[in-house]
Amino acid sequence: MFILGPTGVGKSKMAVDLAQKFNGEIISADSVQVFCNLDIGSAKITKEEMQNVPHHCIDILPPDAEFSVFEFVEMTKKKIEEIVSRHHLPIIVGGTGLYVKALILGYDFGGSGKKTERREELRSIAKEKGLNFLYEKLVKMSPEMAEKISRNDEKRIVRAIEICELGEKPKMNESNIDAMIFSLDRERSVLYDKINKRVDKMISDGLVDEVKGLLKKGLNENNQSMKAIGYKEVVSYLKNEISYDEMVELIKKHSRNYAKRQLTFNRGIEGLTFIDVENYEQAKKDIEKKVGEWL
Repeated sequence: MFILGPTGVGKSKMAVDLAQKFNGEIISADSVQVFCNLDIGSAKITKEEMQNVPHHCIDILPPDAEFSVFEFVEMTKKKIEEIVSRHHLPIIVGGTGLYVKALILGYDFGGSGKKTERREELRSIAKEKGLNFLYEKLVKMSPEMAEKISRNDEKRIVRAIEICELGEKPKMNESNIDAMIFSLDRERSVLYDKINKRVDKMISDGLVDEVKGLLKKGLNENNQSMKAIGYKEVVSYLKNEISYDEMVELIKKHSRNYAKRQLTFNRGIEGLTFIDVENYEQAKKDIEKKVGEWL
């Protein structure tokens, strides 16, 4: 079972409630919560909030590591097998739609054929001539791949160029996952207000100090983890590139934009059911009924 949805909509709580109802274990599909010490900015679920429900794929990597879609899929497949072997229900929850789509469709975004030297060369080009220059290079090589990648996503742009240069083609691996997929939703203005308040709480909870601590450990804006929303803006503030107020507003703006992209992305997943969570208890009952019939 999958519980998807935009940031701040309440996925974690719903997943825990459903796990308690259906004897489930939760697998996080969040590209930031995999990293240790990135707690406040990723809104990482606490031990108390877990309610003794087993959670997987959280705090499994040091903050200076890299983590790919390919690695997520391989790891999650193994976790699903382990959970099913215990006669429990695997519940994948998170907002990183690319992870989920790769898992459901069996899409291979490239786990082999990596060439470190060429990757570093492409990154150097991005620094020297700008990421837009690299993106336009990808457009000429493969408009189809470029269309699916943000102009600001350096890692995926570099990997896509690598694939084109190596003559590789993205592959569809066999996926035998029988999935019940839900995406939580709520009225846009209400969701945006919730996101803004969530950011305010992150700031008051000590997000700036969390980032300071990570920088003291040797991390910088080039680390994958520090490119996440909430972290990259604080880094810019600490480098005196933007003011404190600009930092807060940018985190809110980028979080709202991300939520919009998440909803758009989820609409492209076949068989997905949108659930309005404005009335949480009713939404939970609706999901419980559908899951009960599915099981």
